[in-house]
Amino acid sequence: MEQSDVIILGAGAAGLFAAGQAGQRGLRVALLEKADAPGKKILISGGGRCNFTNLGAGPGNYLSANPHFAKSALARYTPADFIALVERYGIAWHEKTLGQLFCDGSAKQIVAMLLDECPPDKVTLTCGADVAEVARGGDGSFTVTAADGRSWQAPALVIATGGPSIPKMGASDFAYRLARQFGLKVVEPRPALVPLTLGGEDALFRELSGVAAPVRARAGKTEFAEAALFTHKGLSGPAILQVSSYWRHGEPVGITFLPDAASDWLLEAKRDRPRAHIRTLLRERLPARLADALADRLAMERELGNCGDKDLRAAQAKLADWRFAPNGTEGYAKAEVTAGGIATAELSSRTMEATKVPGLYAIGEAVDVTGWLGGYNFQWAWASGHACAEALAAARA
Repeated sequence: MEQSDVIILGAGAAGLFAAGQAGQRGLRVALLEKADAPGKKILISGGGRCNFTNLGAGPGNYLSANPHFAKSALARYTPADFIALVERYGIAWHEKTLGQLFCDGSAKQIVAMLLDECPPDKVTLTCGADVAEVARGGDGSFTVTAADGRSWQAPALVIATGGPSIPKMGASDFAYRLARQFGLKVVEPRPALVPLTLGGEDALFRELSGVAAPVRARAGKTEFAEAALFTHKGLSGPAILQVSSYWRHGEPVGITFLPDAASDWLLEAKRDRPRAHIRTLLRERLPARLADALADRLAMERELGNCGDKDLRAAQAKLADWRFAPNGTEGYAKAEVTAGGIATAELSSRTMEATKVPGLYAIGEAVDVTGWLGGYNFQWAWASGHACAEALAAARA
């Protein structure tokens, strides 16, 4: 049985970063990863270039049963802190849009950096460690046993195994099962940052598969202004992925086509171009296939000059709040992250330690803190991992 100061389960973004931070603070770390290599989700993120943080990351960019929980960790490890680390390693980066930062080269650079941050005399990474059992002894120590019989023991255990999104990468609900084993509550997990599927009359929009346009998308009271993409199953694109985290079954999703248009743009067009058709105006502002689909559904084939103001106002209102009724999502297979997770009510927001189980910690996606699309979830991984490592070092001192 291998002895260490802390066992970290999961060598993804949060686990790798926490291991490095703990090792640099003098702790002996056993970092266990089920897959055959660390950081697999990092490698596929951002189209292979890793959207490693967002310049504007703050508590308001996260969804949680407790919207205040993330404040402490995010304040103590900021995007500027991670950028400084990236630059220290000479990794070139660029801002794409909306504060999203990507590597100029490859996500492999981030994984290599995180591994280099782990002192080799302090952090022992074991891949292919398929955990079969986790037990807590009478002295409070944790023993982790792998399926092949190998075992590790430490006074502290960190759950950093993420959520079940992208199961083809080895993701599972292990974090939730382990949390429940130790009596911690779990907020019902669900796919987030995920495409929505359409059925019924909305299924007719599938004919637009591959067409994208800038929109404002809404779910409940939450709204995002980015691109929407029609797919052969329904709706995707950044705006849709963003609202999917807030959408609940049975609720509509509202889309504003032509988000920059004046409120009475059709009435103005009637005055200025009375012989024009709505189809023509839409084609001037939207992809032709989308314009035609919307015009067909508005069913106003007359010249604007022959349309009543009431009808034009109704068409404006429809285009400003086109309601879709998704019948589901594409599930964990296509979800970038998982919403829900280990309840924040069970954890200290400063240390990430379970309040009822001393020595047990949870970080990253395993926790009920879900960021927006655009580097926010990585920033939570770094911030929560940093907070955890600080707490582990303080507990050992």
